[in-house]
Order: sequence, then C-alpha cells, then structure tokens
Amino acid sequence: MQSHPATPRILIADDDPLGAELLEAYLSEIDCDLRTASDGEQTLQLLASWRPDLILLDVMMPRISGFEVCKRLRSDPATRDIAIIMITALDQPSDMDRAVEAGTDDFISKPINKTDLLLRVGALLRSREKKSELERTLTYIEGVERGVDKG
Repeated sequence: MQSHPATPRILIADDDPLGAELLEAYLSEIDCDLRTASDGEQTLQLLASWRPDLILLDVMMPRISGFEVCKRLRSDPATRDIAIIMITALDQPSDMDRAVEAGTDDFISKPINKTDLLLRVGALLRSREKKSELERTLTYIEGVERGVDKG
C-alpha cells in the first residue's frame, strides 16, 4: 500500500501585497496549504512554528533581504532542506549569482509567467517528495538490517 504525500506547504514571502496576491492566484491551481509573510523577519518568525515544503522568496524585502533569509535557512539544519525559489525584479547576472551563493534552488525574474512558475513549483515539490520516499526507504532498510544482525 503506497502512502499518499501530505498536502504540500508553500510560503510566499513578498513585501508587495499585489505580488503576493498574484502568486496566491497562480498557486490556486495546486492543492496546497499556503501562507504569506510580508518581510524577511516575518518569514523567519513563521518558520519557527510552521515548516513549509517550499518558499517563494522575494529578494528585495525590508528588514531582512531574501538573500539573507536564504543564507540563514541554509545554515540551519532544521531548515536547510526547504526548497526555495527566489523571485525578483533584478535582472543582472550578478543577482542570479548572489541567489545561487545564498543557496536558492531556483530563480524566477519578474514579471512572473504562470506556466513557468507552476512547472518549477511542481518540479521542486516532486523532487522533495522523492527525496522523502528515499529517506523512508533507507530508514526501513537500516531497521531490517539491524534486525538481521541481531538474529
């Protein structure tokens, strides 16, 4: 019997209410638990009590930038595996370099194309689910092997 994956959790971190609303509308086609944060500090505070599978992270936010939020998440073992797509109006190659250095999984430039967004979100969520399945399988195999070693 195959277990069905839990409803994915997605966090939209964007200081622009219209930008966040647009992302919410685009993601309405995905069955997901969706939350929003309006700046980097609020994003980090929310992560203390709610763990998303994926974060759509705006780069230019007040208080703590998306680059800094991404770096902090990658440096913490509790949040290092959360998938991150950085979203920005910045369009210089150096901006993409900074996003990659910060640890993002993907990068989307504004204006956001709905189809592109949904494809990238879907790919990262599927990848995360496959990784989770692999980890469960490895844990099971280790348990079986420990049982065999005892017997």
